[in-house]
Amino acid sequence: MNVKLNDNVLVITGKYAGKQGKVIATSPKNGTVTVEGINIHKKAQKARKANEVSKIVEKEGAFDVSNVMVVCPSCDKAIRVKYDFENGKKHRVCPKCNAVLDSAYAGKGKKAAAKKDEAPKKRVRKRAKKDEAETAATPETEVKE
Repeated sequence: MNVKLNDNVLVITGKYAGKQGKVIATSPKNGTVTVEGINIHKKAQKARKANEVSKIVEKEGAFDVSNVMVVCPSCDKAIRVKYDFENGKKHRVCPKCNAVLDSAYAGKGKKAAAKKDEAPKKRVRKRAKKDEAETAATPETEVKE
């Protein structure tokens, strides 16, 4: 499934065709997507306690993932997602402008490789530094007259 959580999508078929929204939930097993403000259903909610009031609740319904297309954040067009492999990792790319769609991946390739090459930093006890700083700062160690 090429649609992920928090993606901006365009509905291409059905009653809500042409509307855009943010993906709230995905279900890869069922192949469905829930989009904010689209496919709204009304449901009667019964009062469960004595002080509550029964009401009608509006809730977004899920629909098939084939009815939506991902919108590229940089070129703002509905696209078919292209997959690219770099440094042994798979990430989503816009085929029109070659922008990376996975915000978690964007710009991490070079930084992560640089960090792996560095040696780990040596740990220093903070308490030892405080003790040295306190002894140097006290005027009692100076010559008394």
